[in-house]
Amino acid sequence: MTPASPAPATDALLTVRGLQRRIGARALFDIDTLPFPRATAVVLTGVNGAGKTTLLRMVAGLEPARGATVEWTGDDGRPQRAPLDPLPPALRRRIAYMHQHPYLFRTSVRENIAYGLRARGMHAGQIERRVDAALAWAGIEHVQDTEPQKLSGGEIQRVALARAKVLEPDLLLLDEPTSNLDGRAREQVIALVSELAAEGRTVVMICHDRDLINLPGVVRWKLGDGRLDTHHR
Repeated sequence: MTPASPAPATDALLTVRGLQRRIGARALFDIDTLPFPRATAVVLTGVNGAGKTTLLRMVAGLEPARGATVEWTGDDGRPQRAPLDPLPPALRRRIAYMHQHPYLFRTSVRENIAYGLRARGMHAGQIERRVDAALAWAGIEHVQDTEPQKLSGGEIQRVALARAKVLEPDLLLLDEPTSNLDGRAREQVIALVSELAAEGRTVVMICHDRDLINLPGVVRWKLGDGRLDTHHR
């Protein structure tokens, strides 16, 4: 890893440069500089096929991002710079990605939420406390011992959000968090997403849900024709 130049004036949480994806001869997108603002809720919109999911998955380290670089401020306060692919270990703990259709392990809800903490080697007592807090936050204490295949769609989304939140990431990337939900289930998920942003985390959501887009303070990005407009109105 090589040192970066001084942090950008925008004091972004992290900045990705040179993010490109091509399909054959067509450029799906070509983004020179993409700063992720601190403590901000962002809605990413665009037509189907524009590359929204691909973009977030590349930033999360789930798809190749050849040639792209990422800049951030390290725990010691010094600027850092590295290739985005593979995702630097220092950022793996700071970024969480939630799939549109979350996959839950065929254990209990509680074990699903604890999985990432166990993988980090966290002490059992600390895991228990953090999982208890995440269950309460998501309002799913009543299903903590339930097998995921017995959950409703809204409960699955709340488990997935709790599983992401319990890792205490700085950046959450959410792919259509309210898709296929309606009524009370949708309202619950919108409320949880709003709370995540209010905690001071950066939340970037792919969505077409007008209620999410119109949440107070939400910034709108629009991807289309190979370009990302980060000042869309």
